[in-house]
Amino acid sequence: MTSQSSTTKASTAGTLGAMIRSIIGLMLLCGIIYPFVMTGVAQVAMPKQANGSLIHDERGQVIGSELIGQTFTSPQYFHGRVSSIEYNAAGSGSPNFAPSNPALKERLDQSVIDWNKANPEVPVSKLPVDLVTNSGSGLDPHISPEAADAQIPRIAKESGIAIEQLKQMVSKHTQSPDLGIFGEPRVNVLLLNLDVKQQLK
Repeated sequence: MTSQSSTTKASTAGTLGAMIRSIIGLMLLCGIIYPFVMTGVAQVAMPKQANGSLIHDERGQVIGSELIGQTFTSPQYFHGRVSSIEYNAAGSGSPNFAPSNPALKERLDQSVIDWNKANPEVPVSKLPVDLVTNSGSGLDPHISPEAADAQIPRIAKESGIAIEQLKQMVSKHTQSPDLGIFGEPRVNVLLLNLDVKQQLK
């Protein structure tokens, strides 16, 4: 009986020891080794993306990211999508209003009024839907090429930049769908506005 009890205790201790070793090993592998290896690979293979796709000005200062939109209100610049969180990356998301929600209708109506005031040359029927709707995250830095084109008459009038030149700038910054099939053509508003800023100097 004593021998059987000793054997059981030894077996339990052995099993417990193996479990503890496995836990420590997995913690080291998954919590330290793997993250360090993947960080190192990312820094070598794609350092720009690994560091947040940051955009720098002429002085080397960070002015934004290609992945997060910014609010532009000056009529001389292209405007991005509506963002209910003001592009605050600390809390991404957007109001989950149903189409029947009065708050959504009120916001859309105001967006249309604002569009008419800022872009009298372009009728509401030509207003691209992405300029009056939130993206799922509220952080989307892109608009459709159509949304950029619709703003060209206003920007040409306010900035003095020729319409044809603005069209070329939009074309230059239009990105194709990923791998040619995933997503839609899109224009990064910040990168496009940096080009506009260069022309305003």
